[in-house]
Amino acid sequence: MADAERLIEVDNLVRRFPRREALAGLSFQIRRGEIAGILGPNGSGKTTTLRILATFLSPTSGRVRVAGFDTTTHSLDVRRRIGYLPENVPLYPEMRVNEFLAFRGRIKGLRGARLAARLRDVVDQCGLGDSSRRVIGTLSRGYRQRVGLADCLLHEPEVLLLDEPLAGLDPAQVRIVRDLLQGLGTGRCVLFSTHVLAEAEQLCHRVLILNEGRLAAADAPAQLVQSGEGGGFEAAFLRLTTLPPKVRNPKKRNGG
Repeated sequence: MADAERLIEVDNLVRRFPRREALAGLSFQIRRGEIAGILGPNGSGKTTTLRILATFLSPTSGRVRVAGFDTTTHSLDVRRRIGYLPENVPLYPEMRVNEFLAFRGRIKGLRGARLAARLRDVVDQCGLGDSSRRVIGTLSRGYRQRVGLADCLLHEPEVLLLDEPLAGLDPAQVRIVRDLLQGLGTGRCVLFSTHVLAEAEQLCHRVLILNEGRLAAADAPAQLVQSGEGGGFEAAFLRLTTLPPKVRNPKKRNGG
């Protein structure tokens, strides 16, 4: 596999905070064209992992590369190539959708005809056409998530990092965001965290299951079910997140 196809490379990642170790030797890779989910109980290290990939946190030790750039030594190069959506989407509620996206596009270096074209594209892609002139503060959570995703996509990043993009959405909104994510994997990679196991099973080519900062499994959902003891994906997830420490951080498979 060519290096250009490994858009996320994490090798023996450790992150310590004053009173706890959030990540304890995490290693995985995500390829171009792959949609991957990062799953685990609360406190397992999902958000910490995404924040390190997005360069908002530095590793205590280990190596992290995004789109070929080290997140510590080339953080600006990484930021130009990612779209990062935190769990609480940072929007300006007093601005209209089109004003906000134009403002964010200019921050990302888009100007003139290029900015106008990208605004049309992301508004259409995220289903915001009927809401583009609405004030953001009047939108439902589902539509605010769409605005956040549109912002992430403006500069056509190679890597999308999404923290709980399905949280707090009703079933109809989950379906809309899921369908949107399915269309985003072509030519880039998507890594998102979620507690919605059914959606991860349906959407992801591969899932990374964390527990207490360690990797319990990294495989296709169907493969995890097949290699388990029956009971479906939820049962496999529960088994993997209650395993004794000695079986965590399994050896990496080739290419994964």
